Amino acid sequence: MDFKQLKALITVAEVGSVTRAAELLHLVQPAVTRQIRTLEEELGVSLFERTRQGMRPTDAGAIMVERARRALNELERARAEVRPAPGAVTGIVTVGLLESTTDLLAEPLVTTLTRAHPGIDLRLITAYSGHLQQWLDDGDLDLSLLYNMDSTPSLNARPLVREHLWVVAPASAGLRADEPVPFAEAAAHPLVMPASGHSLRVLIDAGAARADVDMNVAAQTNSMRVQKQLVRAGHGWTVLPGVGIADDVTDGTLSAAPLTEPDVWRSIVLATPRSGRTPPAVEAVAHELVQQIRSAVAQGSWLTAEVLGTDAD
Repeated sequence: MDFKQLKALITVAEVGSVTRAAELLHLVQPAVTRQIRTLEEELGVSLFERTRQGMRPTDAGAIMVERARRALNELERARAEVRPAPGAVTGIVTVGLLESTTDLLAEPLVTTLTRAHPGIDLRLITAYSGHLQQWLDDGDLDLSLLYNMDSTPSLNARPLVREHLWVVAPASAGLRADEPVPFAEAAAHPLVMPASGHSLRVLIDAGAARADVDMNVAAQTNSMRVQKQLVRAGHGWTVLPGVGIADDVTDGTLSAAPLTEPDVWRSIVLATPRSGRTPPAVEAVAHELVQQIRSAVAQGSWLTAEVLGTDAD
C-alpha cells in the first residue's frame, strides 16, 4: 500500500462518496475506485459497503481508516520537525481542552502561539475528560487538560489548578457569588445534570451523598452548553465549574453561587504521554497553556480557582 491509497481511503470514509473524494483529491473517480480496490485486494477484505447514505466503512475499513489517519499524521509531524527554519520551533501539536475551559483558553492560546511560534500547526480538540484521556492514551492527542486524575503508567499528570463547583440557576433566582448555596438547598430544585458516568457527575453524586440529600434529576445531557440552555429555559438548576459560567453570569443570562455544605472541588491537570520523545513544539505549547491558565487565575477570570504547584515551566 502507498500514501495515495491511504489518503483515498481516509477521504472516502470522511465524505462518504467516491465522487466527492475524487474532487477533493483532484483525481478522476476511477482512480480513487482503483486505489480502494487495490487496498481491498491486498488486505483480502472489503473496506466499504454502499448504503443509501453513501459509502460506509466496514468494521475492517474503520480499523484501517483509524490506523491510516494516525500514520499520515505522524508523517506530517516528522516532515515539519526535520525541515524547520533555522532557530524556529515547528511541528503539529494536537491539544485537548476540557469543554468548560474553551471560552477562556482557546483564543488566547492561539493568539500567543501564532505570535511566538508561527511554525507550530496547532490543532484544538474539545471534549469531556474521559474522552480526552482515551484519545491521549490512543495517541491522538499530544497533551490534554484532564481533571481529577493522577499519573498513570501511560500518562504524566501535572496538577495545575483546582476550582470550586457552582450552583447555577436562571437569572431570576438571583444567586450571588458572595452567598454560597448549601447542597440541600440546590437539591430542593429540579436539577439538570451531566449524564451518569460523566466525571463531573461523579463529583456531584459524591457531594450529594456527603450532604445526605436525594437529587430530583429533571434532565441529563453530555453537553455543558445544553445544561446551561435548559437552565435558562427554566427546566431546573445545575452544578458546573466556575470557569464554564463566568461569561453567562457577567452577561446576566444566568445567576450562580459557590456550592457549599459540602464544598465540591475539581482539580485540573496537564496530562502528557510517558513514552517517547517530547518534540520541542509540544513543550512550547505546554508552556504557553500553563501560562494562560496561571494568567486567567491571577486576573480573576477563572472563578474561585487556585493555582496548584509553583515549579518553573
